[in-house]
Amino acid sequence: MTTAILPTLLSQPGGQHLAYARATIRSEELAELLASMANASGGMIVIGVNPRNLKPEGVGDPEQTTRLVIEAAALCSPTLVIPMPLQIEHANTMLVFVNIPRGLPNVYSVNGRYLQRHEAEDLPLDPDALRSLFVERGGMTWERLAHADAALNDLDPSKITGYVHRVGAVAEENAIDFLIKRGCLQQQEHLIKPTNAGVLLFANDIERFFPQAEITLVRYSGIEMSDEFIREDIHDTLVESVRRAEVWLSQNMTRGSVMQGLERQDWTQFPMAVVREVLVNAVAHRDYLIRGEGIRIALFANRLECHSPGRLPGHMTIENIADQRFSRNETIVQIMADFGLIERLGYGINRMRLQMEAAGLAQPQFEETDGGFMVTLMSNYEQENSANDSIDQWRRMGLNDRQISAISAIQERRRITNGELQEMNADVSTETIRRDLADLVERGILLRIGDKRGAYYIMK
Repeated sequence: MTTAILPTLLSQPGGQHLAYARATIRSEELAELLASMANASGGMIVIGVNPRNLKPEGVGDPEQTTRLVIEAAALCSPTLVIPMPLQIEHANTMLVFVNIPRGLPNVYSVNGRYLQRHEAEDLPLDPDALRSLFVERGGMTWERLAHADAALNDLDPSKITGYVHRVGAVAEENAIDFLIKRGCLQQQEHLIKPTNAGVLLFANDIERFFPQAEITLVRYSGIEMSDEFIREDIHDTLVESVRRAEVWLSQNMTRGSVMQGLERQDWTQFPMAVVREVLVNAVAHRDYLIRGEGIRIALFANRLECHSPGRLPGHMTIENIADQRFSRNETIVQIMADFGLIERLGYGINRMRLQMEAAGLAQPQFEETDGGFMVTLMSNYEQENSANDSIDQWRRMGLNDRQISAISAIQERRRITNGELQEMNADVSTETIRRDLADLVERGILLRIGDKRGAYYIMK
């Protein structure tokens, strides 16, 4: 949402995916509007605009309006989990924008009434339509159920504090109440219990409750599985797992440089943004009811394979995966979106395709397996095998073997120190090693970071 598109947006009348509400709207009315759009195909509600004449009137207290939206979402049954509202100034007035995503997994009611948006109206669902919607969406999701064995003190307070602080004042006012409305906690009479999603996102000991919530990362040196590999097993809450796995993949992807004339062109095996999208989608959308199997990511010389337990949910198919939306884990997706790890709007597949095309790589491959879902990224194997040609070009530039070995080491490790290059060339004097590195810096090939003993070198 940008201010540039506001005049165009606010000139459109209310319809299937757009509704307006005055700042004085009651929470029950707003809840019905939210549920109606959620039971259809999502949309946008703009609060602070007169729906009759589309005149912006503004909201007096944007924070209070944000709280109103959260309260209204909590009046829906089950609680509607949506992105945090946006507060945007327009024509000297503050407006609040509420996004209801497509593809939500539940059927929502307010005070026992089931409504669905049709054009600009919120109409009651007749029994046949309601039955069809329940069949399509599957009712209450597993992630929102209270975990049978977990208690509130099994959650990590620092992780909860970090989350509510990121969301802002609305969450910080009453963290427990906010987490209930977000689907991470459940009120059971006088007891507050973590939901399955709450445990996956905030538990102290994730392996105790969900041993299947692991990511196994393996890097093979060739294009087939072999006995030579590097492996990392990650057991952590979902957000931390994504962050740790992203670092590992970044460090273990093939990197290099190719000389184009006198210019050096740096490349990575895959665009990091695409790798991140694959990783986050696997964690957010996998089926956590499947025990005994975690997410497996294998990095080969010519491809990356990511296997996630659980086949595509709902009405999703390989054919419509880029166009349709359906969240198996609504709460998990939204919390990860709050952390900035995933786009709740769900345009990741199209982004991946565009980024792979821009990098000159083949389109991502999607496949349903017997027990899960596989994403494969193919790299430019010929380019990566051109490293020997690049070495020949370094030699033609007059670099010696020590300097070429330093560049190769940096391409593998991301950096090198004077002492490390000295260890690689034990029969060469310290002064010679210093001159080799200084020459590479002067040529504009390397960049020196730091001073004295803490200094190291990276590709410029």
